[in-house]
Amino acid sequence: MGKAHTGDGGAGECMKRKAYERELAKLHCELVKLQDWVRHEGKKVCIVFEGRDGAGKGGAIKAITERVSPRTFRVIALPTPSDREKSQMFLQRYVPHLPAASEVVIFDRSWYNRAGVERVMGFCTERQAENFLLAIPEVEKSMVDSGIILLKYWLEVSQEEQTRRLEARLVDPRKTWKLSPMDLKSYSRWYDYSRARDEMFQRTDTSWAPWRIVRSDDKRRARLNIISDLLSRIPYEQVPRKDIQLPKRDKKHGYEEPDYRLKYIPDIF
Repeated sequence: MGKAHTGDGGAGECMKRKAYERELAKLHCELVKLQDWVRHEGKKVCIVFEGRDGAGKGGAIKAITERVSPRTFRVIALPTPSDREKSQMFLQRYVPHLPAASEVVIFDRSWYNRAGVERVMGFCTERQAENFLLAIPEVEKSMVDSGIILLKYWLEVSQEEQTRRLEARLVDPRKTWKLSPMDLKSYSRWYDYSRARDEMFQRTDTSWAPWRIVRSDDKRRARLNIISDLLSRIPYEQVPRKDIQLPKRDKKHGYEEPDYRLKYIPDIF
C-alpha cells in the first residue's frame, strides 16, 4: 500500500508552488495505483467532502481527479433539489449515485446538506434535521457493511481566510460563478453554522464512518494532506501491468490526402 506525506515547511507559512507540484506528482502516481486496484479488485469507494463556502472543497477534488479516469472517479455535485425530489424520501436522490464495483465516487457536498445549509437556512424543519441525525449513522453503517469504503472529510477554514477567498470571487471573472446569493446569506451566519457543524460531528462521528478534519487555510497543504490521508486509509496494492509497446502503423496502400480545403481554426496563439 502506498503512503505519502509532504514534510515540507511549517504550518505557519504558505507552501511554495514548486514544492507543492513536486509532492502532488508523487501522490498522483499513487492515485493511479489506487485506481488500478479499485478496478482490478472491484472495490467501491465513497469520499464525502463538506465544509463552509470557500473552504477549498472544489480545489481538493480537482487535485484528486486531474490525473485519473472520470470513468472510475466520478464527482457528484447535485444541484438544488427539484420539486419532485423535495417530495421524495430525503436520501433518495443520493442513493443512485453511490459507487458500484470498480468505482470511486466523490461527493462535493452530500446528504449532510440536511445537517448544515438546509438546517441553518431553514430549508428543512428541526424535526427533519433531527430525524436525519438519528438515522444517518445506521444508513452509513449499511453502506460500509455492503462493502463501500466510506471516507468523510470536513475542510475547516478560518473566518479571515474565508473572507479573503469570497472577496476574491467578487473581483476575479474566473471565480464569480462560485459566489451565489446563498453564499452571501450563509456568510453572515458563521456561528449558526458552527453550532450545526458541532452537533453534526457529535451525532455522526462513528467508528465505522468517522469525520476527518482538514486545516484548509493553506490550500496546497490541505490538498496534499487529504490525498495522503485517503491513500493511507485504503489498503490498495500495486496491480501488475503488462509491458506495452506501440504497434506498427498500417501501410498507406494508395491513400492520398483529400483535395478539399479543411476548416482549421485560426492560429491565434
